[in-house]
Amino acid sequence: MAFDIEMIKKVYARYPERIEAARKAVGRPLTLTEKILYAHLSEGAASQAYGRGVSYVDFQPDRVAMQDATAQMALLQFMQAGKNQVAVPSTVHCDHLIQAEVGADQDLIKAKDKNREVYDFLASVSNKYGLGFWKPGAGIIHQVVLENYSFPGGMMIGTDSHTPNAGGLGMVAIGVGGADACDVMAGLPWELKFPKLIGIKLTGKLSGWTSAKDVILKVAGILTVKGGTGAIVEYFGDGARSLSATGKGTICNMGAEIGATTSIFGYDEKSAAYLSSTERADVAELANGIAEHLTGDDEVYANPATYFDEVIEINLSELEPHVNGPFTPDLAWPISKFAAAVKENGWPAKLEVGLIGSCTNSSYEDISRAASLAQQAVDKKLVAKSEYTITPGSEQVRFTVDRDGFLDTFGQMGGVVLANACGPCIGQWARHGAEKQEKNSIITSFNRNFAKRADGNPNTHSFVASPEIVTALAIAGDLTFNPMTDSLINEDGVSVMLDEPSGLELPAKGFAVEDAGYQQPAEDGSGVTIVVSPTSDRLQLLDSFKAWEGTDLKGLKLLIKAKGKCTTDHISMAGPWLRYRGHLDNISNNMLIGAVNSYTDATNSVKNQLTGAYGEVPATQRDYKANGVGSIVVGDENYGEGSSREHAAMEPRFLGVRAILVKSFARIHETNLKKQGMLGLTFANPADYDLVQENDSIDIVGLTTFAPGKQLQVVLNHADGTSDTIQVNHTYNEGQIEWFKAGSALNLIKAKA
Repeated sequence: MAFDIEMIKKVYARYPERIEAARKAVGRPLTLTEKILYAHLSEGAASQAYGRGVSYVDFQPDRVAMQDATAQMALLQFMQAGKNQVAVPSTVHCDHLIQAEVGADQDLIKAKDKNREVYDFLASVSNKYGLGFWKPGAGIIHQVVLENYSFPGGMMIGTDSHTPNAGGLGMVAIGVGGADACDVMAGLPWELKFPKLIGIKLTGKLSGWTSAKDVILKVAGILTVKGGTGAIVEYFGDGARSLSATGKGTICNMGAEIGATTSIFGYDEKSAAYLSSTERADVAELANGIAEHLTGDDEVYANPATYFDEVIEINLSELEPHVNGPFTPDLAWPISKFAAAVKENGWPAKLEVGLIGSCTNSSYEDISRAASLAQQAVDKKLVAKSEYTITPGSEQVRFTVDRDGFLDTFGQMGGVVLANACGPCIGQWARHGAEKQEKNSIITSFNRNFAKRADGNPNTHSFVASPEIVTALAIAGDLTFNPMTDSLINEDGVSVMLDEPSGLELPAKGFAVEDAGYQQPAEDGSGVTIVVSPTSDRLQLLDSFKAWEGTDLKGLKLLIKAKGKCTTDHISMAGPWLRYRGHLDNISNNMLIGAVNSYTDATNSVKNQLTGAYGEVPATQRDYKANGVGSIVVGDENYGEGSSREHAAMEPRFLGVRAILVKSFARIHETNLKKQGMLGLTFANPADYDLVQENDSIDIVGLTTFAPGKQLQVVLNHADGTSDTIQVNHTYNEGQIEWFKAGSALNLIKAKA
């Protein structure tokens, strides 16, 4: 039986009425995305149509999920909200703080000891406020959610950018910052600008070396890292229905890499089969009862250009395996062209490590297909030329693939099984030798490959592919190897080729697990005490941010003018910094240390206008704060892309940065800034970015009449006595302006508690 089955019954019971009301309000057939969104309006049944990309809408999500790195700050905020229990089903998953170094068993033991204080805090807060707690080793949040909580037609938010993984089972699942999670757990509506819709029609059927991963690698090449910003991607067509539920999850998961709000597939026979296989036949039975509402209307898919803002068509029968990278997940190469690209660009052809698994590709299907290649390597006397690691997505998957012999097969090939955790995918990889910063290549079945993300080495060329392609290239040890056309020489000196991979969507003997790692909360948590030591360097209780002083902001110093790509990894690195995710003061020492200074092309070095000396970004900002001087950060396009981590917004706020002015924002980061009472502004004329000078003193004018849709002015006072006045835009609505005035959204929640 599924978790929260009574909640699911209530959601489904209201679907027919709400879909009928939505059709009347909109006046036309509906996409699946629209059905789910309109069925989850905070107001109840729809009374009006909302403008895509225009209207801010309040929604009522069904559940919240948080991973341990982001949950710390989210729950520290929730503790300030004055609530006795979470208002919707919520869970915490311990997956981010386990560092990959030796192997699963030893790494997990070390993590439990090293992070005991944090795990105890999260467990006790969960117990007190009614959250389900998944212990370290239970698995990666998105795989655990897919196996246990996601349901067709539902709506959830999660404090991780890859929350859309649940879209593989037909759920609108959206990555958010911890402040958004705090709102929903406190029983407040969740606000989102009504998204635009991108429809992707899949025809044909996958075969041979091609997998579901190649669909999203292809899409990323088409739409780029920001092509999906402000939109939900809806997949449909015969090709979509042919994909496994977990394959669909892979596609939705990596949709975060195109900036999409989320991605989704409709409910079908593959969905029902997966639900039944994971002991949720009761959910499948309920979904079958309203199946017509769990997919888009026939008219929509018959004429998609009329109903979607953009339509893309991909023939799965013609799709090639892809390899994307390096350094960005949208640099897409069909396997037939990849070898030439490696040679032409001078990328290291020798492959050092192949890594499979992660939240993106760790299903039974993924593992079984990769294992079929590992078995071939053993049978055909091929010795893997690269290191090879396997990261199971959950204890249920790990136990099942171990039972079925796949882990033993990987071991025979020389593979190392890592803990059921994020590990190298998020920089939690103690890769020996990475500190030498040598130029090298790795390939993963993960979702992101930004510079330094996996191992901290800026010279590691990281590529992304399916588990099958990763395994084949690890066997060859060469990025120029094409398993579809090339042969290898085995230990006997014989030329052999790898056959096409094979596998099973679901285990023939069903899933199995001895201890899934779940801790149910106390029925009454009123007696649970949460202790945070005032001397802890891992956890720190929060103080409220100060409210706006009621005036324009004058005399702000330019902290940094960031050049080019500035992701949340650049703003607030992960890796070793994950240990401070619950301590705002300590983690603020990583603020913007990865951003490139446009004036010097250096990282973590900016001019302190009070002293004239160059210093580290956090130290410079702390000096401004100590002297009561506000500052501003200027950035480029798609500022804040990547992870949902709200620390990238909280750290500048905590250290006294008053505004972020950029050419454009990634969605989650812009919302995070607003929630923390920051000003997130964009150049009305992107070329005005070039007017900002290193020694500028900057004024923001118009705040006393701050209003939706009304531009503000920024005055750039240059060191030579001249100035430039430019227009800047914002997307604040009336409610968000109140967040700014109060100092943060949380301040408003506390005021109303």
